[in-house]
Amino acid sequence: MSGPECCSNPPTLNPSGGAGHVEKIGTVHSYFTGSPHSKFAVLLVSDIFGYEAPNLRKLADKVAAAGYYVVVPDFFDGEPYDPQNSSRQLPVWLKDHGPEKGSEAAKPIIEALKSKGVSAVAGVGLCWGAKVVVELTKSGHIQAAVLLHPSFVSLEDIKGVDIPISILGAEIDQISPPELVKQFEQVLAAKSEVPSFVKIFPKVSHGWTVRYNTEDAEAVKVAHEAHQDLLDWLAKHHK
Repeated sequence: MSGPECCSNPPTLNPSGGAGHVEKIGTVHSYFTGSPHSKFAVLLVSDIFGYEAPNLRKLADKVAAAGYYVVVPDFFDGEPYDPQNSSRQLPVWLKDHGPEKGSEAAKPIIEALKSKGVSAVAGVGLCWGAKVVVELTKSGHIQAAVLLHPSFVSLEDIKGVDIPISILGAEIDQISPPELVKQFEQVLAAKSEVPSFVKIFPKVSHGWTVRYNTEDAEAVKVAHEAHQDLLDWLAKHHK
């Protein structure tokens, strides 16, 4: 994941944004939104800009409004990627914040949720977070998955998926280009026992579901279309 594409339109972070609140679960500060009495939790895993991004928290609140208990962990320990920090270019930053580390950190969070009465957890991952989620599909920790404009996800990863999964990709994406997403679709289509939904959104770029310009009506519209696809998938496979 290199070049400007993954890092375009960085959000202005807001630690106090959203309708929910921040507290620790295990050792990880996380944004919680929705009813803690819901039996169905959603682990929403951010892109490299972290859990304080306003559009990400808006999405978390939207998922919570559909009846889920949503947790957005700070897997970066207060160090989201900062494109202005020239001493921590992306390859350097990733050495400390690889998605494999995120998937390991997610497991005790999921266990803690289940100990509080949650009966099932879905994983929703954006860009960097998609790799975290796809790793969790391999270990039985989550029961459904949605990947939005994934980064680092390989064909081998998708071959290992055995739970309901939706993949939403962008037409303009060098990180997970449409050709790769179509290969994902072919692999999943061959697994008739695994429900899957794959969609490539035309005329949008990597990151469009959370790094959109709120003043651009068309950008908001297409982001909301993806959000609705996400909610529809959860409604069908996370209940």
